Amino acid sequence: MKSDSKDSTLVSHSSPRRSILKAGATIAGASALGFPAIVRSQSDKLVIGHLTPLTGFLGALGEYAQMGVKLAQEELNGAGGVLGRQIELIAEDSVNPSTASSKAQRLFERDGAVMLLGEISSASALTISQVAARNKRIFVSSGARSDALRGKNCNRYTFHVDTSTTANVKGVGTALLNENMIRGKKLFALTADYVFGHDLARAAKAFIGANGGSLIGDELVATDVADFTPYLLKIRQARPDVVASNLAGNQVTTFLKQYSEYGLSYPIVGFNLNTNDAWAAGYDNFGGIWPIVWYHTLDVPSSKAFVAAFTKKYGKPPEHHAWTDYLSLKIVAHAMNETKSTDAEKLIAYLEKGAEFDILKARKGYFRDWDHQMMQEQYTVRLKPKAQVKDKWDILALGPAVPGPNEPLESVATTRQENACTM
Repeated sequence: MKSDSKDSTLVSHSSPRRSILKAGATIAGASALGFPAIVRSQSDKLVIGHLTPLTGFLGALGEYAQMGVKLAQEELNGAGGVLGRQIELIAEDSVNPSTASSKAQRLFERDGAVMLLGEISSASALTISQVAARNKRIFVSSGARSDALRGKNCNRYTFHVDTSTTANVKGVGTALLNENMIRGKKLFALTADYVFGHDLARAAKAFIGANGGSLIGDELVATDVADFTPYLLKIRQARPDVVASNLAGNQVTTFLKQYSEYGLSYPIVGFNLNTNDAWAAGYDNFGGIWPIVWYHTLDVPSSKAFVAAFTKKYGKPPEHHAWTDYLSLKIVAHAMNETKSTDAEKLIAYLEKGAEFDILKARKGYFRDWDHQMMQEQYTVRLKPKAQVKDKWDILALGPAVPGPNEPLESVATTRQENACTM
């Protein structure tokens, strides 16, 4: 996604073009030529770094994330900014864990970012989190879901907005049990071969075993696989009762399309879904029951306002990664205004005290103080009846909120016994 050239407060170093800063006639790319970043250090703007994948198997999701955070920036700046300062958002393509780490350090050192937010890849989010901790500045991980990030690899400078792998599994698992798709069933799984997929597979395997199911196969799938034929042949040979997806990003889309083309009829369930993956697969290829953290048809006033603003700006509804990154910037802006500070220690103290936020759902969300995970409702989705579909983005029927309205938000989250986080 290219930056809007009219928005001088968004600088995208991943783009070959550079925006011109209003404060001083200095070329933003001057540091690339060896000049010191004098203008930025003297600027009255509030610099926040945004890292997310814009290429690779998560790139389509990253484009939505960048659109969402840009909308939040425009709304905040239009309302006067934060602490009386306009937000300058420096957007980067995180690419991979090594590049993400280097860019995170550069955003702190060269660009003077007061904090970082973003990311979808759990592997990249881990390296960004480590950089943030070394620099003692906050990183709001908006879209990475691995349990390890808020478990054994947690740190006090990182907060997590999206749901975790365990919460995904427990949330959709309730619906699967009600549909008799676990107990007494043989399941065959495909798993994304990186840290997120491994975490998701562990959580799914534990849930399946604890609820009377048996996992008869679990194949690791590289993130760049384009031909699922070998895996489809193994599924056919195994003859499972249910096929389970622990895939990620466009793996889901590719698998669903080829599964449909191959003509296999075993029901599919998913333990992870990005809305755009379902949209890209299309109505005729999508099926089964899947978890979702937010969907644009939610009947909540604040959610409807966000969807309307996003659709007006971009001509299409927001994917849920647009929601996570829009929300992440709104949350940190609120925290800064409440504490009247950009100091990491003051912000951490505020966020750990149970401050509640309108997260565009029926119930407000809050961060737990011991693992910094956002507690929130989530949902399940399945295919809508075709007669009810209005457009290509309206193919999913949203199930009831999980946990239910009378249940604690922590009821599907990882417990202290399941979580190795120590800060």
